[in-house]
Amino acid sequence: MKPLFVLLLSTAWTLSGAQHYYQGLMDYLENRLLAIEDRMVLWHEQSHRHHTEMNDLKKLAAEAVNTLKHHHSSLTKNLEGAAVQVDRLEREMDYVEGQNSPRACVNRADKVVEQGAWGLQESRGEAEEEAWEEISSTVSDCVEIMSGIRSVKILKRVGSPKGMWTRDPRSSKVYVFNGTSGDTIYQFNSVRDFSGSPGVESSKSIRLPSEWSGPGSAVYNGYLYYVKQEADADVQVVKYDLLTGLETETAMFPVENQAAVYDLNPETVADLAADDEGLWLLYAPSDSEPNISLAKMDAATLDIEQIWDTRCPRENAEAAFVVCGTVYVVYNTRLASRSRVQCVFDVNDMVISEEAPLLYFPRRYGAHASLKYNPEEKQLYGWDDGYQIIYRLTMKRKLLA
Repeated sequence: MKPLFVLLLSTAWTLSGAQHYYQGLMDYLENRLLAIEDRMVLWHEQSHRHHTEMNDLKKLAAEAVNTLKHHHSSLTKNLEGAAVQVDRLEREMDYVEGQNSPRACVNRADKVVEQGAWGLQESRGEAEEEAWEEISSTVSDCVEIMSGIRSVKILKRVGSPKGMWTRDPRSSKVYVFNGTSGDTIYQFNSVRDFSGSPGVESSKSIRLPSEWSGPGSAVYNGYLYYVKQEADADVQVVKYDLLTGLETETAMFPVENQAAVYDLNPETVADLAADDEGLWLLYAPSDSEPNISLAKMDAATLDIEQIWDTRCPRENAEAAFVVCGTVYVVYNTRLASRSRVQCVFDVNDMVISEEAPLLYFPRRYGAHASLKYNPEEKQLYGWDDGYQIIYRLTMKRKLLA
């Protein structure tokens, strides 16, 4: 009986301990579940707050975007209006310049030729008469001066940003110099053939015996005249027969290697030009010389016939051309804007300040790398940022001719 009582008592204690254990476990699990529920409630509150803040941010962003769109639309309209006003102002400027050209910086000899100076006083001495005869002698018999740009034709865009193209005044052939140096040029039968070609590769290529330097070459009466500049050597002018493919003449020229004739186109060491009177060369004797010099050359022998200081500054000059013995220097700015003829020099001192027009080229793409005059067509062949452009000129008679 006693062992049975002990067994029942032991079993009761065991059941009581198990009950306390499971009760403690249940209490622990319940506390954990309550903590999780509290954490979930907190997360829910934070999520709701974040969602509300995100919606508010979206509203603010949408309002900001709408405001920016409105400002962008207003700015676009203002810019379009400004562009229209600028175009109108440029047309008005072109009209005013065409009606009454401002004075250009024409530089002349120390003794100015005036209309009333033809009647010399008899009291002058023999020395004065000889000096007068020397001044009045003419280098060019041409009597025309450029008065304006009549029309502009953008032919195409081919090749490098800088280059040169020109037409032989005595034929219809067109010659293209792609880049600022090389030993190859490209020949087209006409301007129309060049305009319709896909590129220079489709033309006839001419391999020269030496490299040309700078976009300052000229084509005149079937001959190519180009500038040759080798390392540590003097600058040379080369005459090349386009028909026979032979180099016929070479002349050394007193130009320093580092002296560029145009400040905005340092690749142009010297610039050859052809007009009604023959062959000319624009150059800078040295890098320290501030002005552009002009030389009249014998097209047959390349001999120098006469040299002038044009007093046209090299600074901000981009190109130049010669018409009837008158040099027109074209200027621009470092940040390319409208090219303009701002300095004119006449070898005969027949162009007075009132005649010399301050002409603006229609604004196009950048700055001219070259401008070549064709005396038969009265046109300029320009190369502007890879675009080939034709400017048709209007001419008038010189006042004192």
